[in-house]
Amino acid sequence: MSWIDIGHIDDIPLHGARVVKTPGGCVGLFRTGPQQVFAASDRCPHKGGPLSEGIVHGHSVTCPLHNWVFDLNTGQALGADEGRIETYPLRVEAGRLLIDGTAIGKRSAA
Repeated sequence: MSWIDIGHIDDIPLHGARVVKTPGGCVGLFRTGPQQVFAASDRCPHKGGPLSEGIVHGHSVTCPLHNWVFDLNTGQALGADEGRIETYPLRVEAGRLLIDGTAIGKRSAA
């Protein structure tokens, strides 16, 4: 893994989200707790809704278009819906957000 500094945790509101643009597309950053942030695809597999504009609750995000819910730990759709979003390793160190550049690079190559 190669860690890339993408900003400070305070750049994302608690229970909110932001987007990081990468060569392979947008990655959503979802803050679920004071020191907890998840990185996942920003695009819902159902109709392409921007998940960063959805509702962050627990360890999940709800798509703003048709209310599909995704577990941010696994990327799996919850409930009766089927589908999955990509998730990416991310860690917080001294308030800085570090995302796995290798995983993002694989996304770009796909």
